[in-house]
Amino acid sequence: MFNSMFQTDFFSYLQLGLRHIADVQGYDHILFVTALAAMYEWHDWKRLLWLITAFTLGHSLTLALSTLNILSFSSELIEFCIPLTIFCTAWVNIATLRTESSTQSLSLSPLQERSKYAMALFFGFIHGMGFSTFLKSLLGKETNIVLPLFAFNLGLEAGQILIIMVILLLTMLMVKVARLRPRDWSLVLSGAALGIALTLMLKTFPS
Repeated sequence: MFNSMFQTDFFSYLQLGLRHIADVQGYDHILFVTALAAMYEWHDWKRLLWLITAFTLGHSLTLALSTLNILSFSSELIEFCIPLTIFCTAWVNIATLRTESSTQSLSLSPLQERSKYAMALFFGFIHGMGFSTFLKSLLGKETNIVLPLFAFNLGLEAGQILIIMVILLLTMLMVKVARLRPRDWSLVLSGAALGIALTLMLKTFPS
């Protein structure tokens, strides 16, 4: 009986996390993951997985602190900061690509790679605050939040991995089939993310 209830609750929150990150109505998170993945190709999947894990660590921490009411924040400010993280990520991509002239695989220096990990971790803190608003509304007066938090975060991570796999497959098609240069395709993804993020920033600018 207990195991059955445990499994039901666990998978319920796991599915909620998966659906939340993949929900097209919450496309700002999908857009951020797209901007993160824009500088990578299929053979870089391990490096990109570590990058997404850094992002997950960041949002897991603030999601837990916010849900436990240890950390408070202005929802209006967070709504603005989330598209700001997308804008900054896309802008860094474009700035990096301006110095990248290779027609072959894109490459990042060790310093650039470490900087991206730090950026993903920091921006994860901000996105975790955005996720917490949704999770708090689901938990209500739930006393034990360890299981929901873990399952929800696991669902978010699974959703993020699914998104980056789709982006990497699309990138492979664009490079191998459509014969686009990796640099040009990365510019397309990053430019689109930057433009949409700018629109969202203007829309959510704190009053």
